[in-house]
Amino acid sequence: MTATTPVPARLSVVTLGVSDLDRSARFYEALGWHRSAASSPDIVWFRTADSVLGLYPHEELAAEAGVPSVGEPAFRGVTLAVNLESPALVDTTLETAVAAGAVVVKPPTATGWGGYSGYFEDPDGHLWELAHNPFFAFTEDGSLDLPR
Repeated sequence: MTATTPVPARLSVVTLGVSDLDRSARFYEALGWHRSAASSPDIVWFRTADSVLGLYPHEELAAEAGVPSVGEPAFRGVTLAVNLESPALVDTTLETAVAAGAVVVKPPTATGWGGYSGYFEDPDGHLWELAHNPFFAFTEDGSLDLPR
């Protein structure tokens, strides 16, 4: 089988399955994120610097994907990350997340690769990393400017 159209190297939408749509929407709004007017009673959308975050009921997301909705594992094999411009911003941003209801999983610390990062859970246990990577630059819109 020969592929004729390559898959674009971009991440357009991340949709998180959540147990309580209203609670999760309030959490992300408390982080300072702005709910999109494209949201509906069934799904809540947030625009990020270079993609979109969707919140959708867990059971319905599993059904839509055609997979069973079983007990949630301790680690789902995925983390989401927000890269920040300094270690101080990692610390203050984590304080904002905690005030919004996040649970700190790993306090920010210096990393073995020369950065600084920590992790928190959202109300449904989705892991978010807050990181400062001194080797990554940012574009004017806040996107990462990785070397090619």
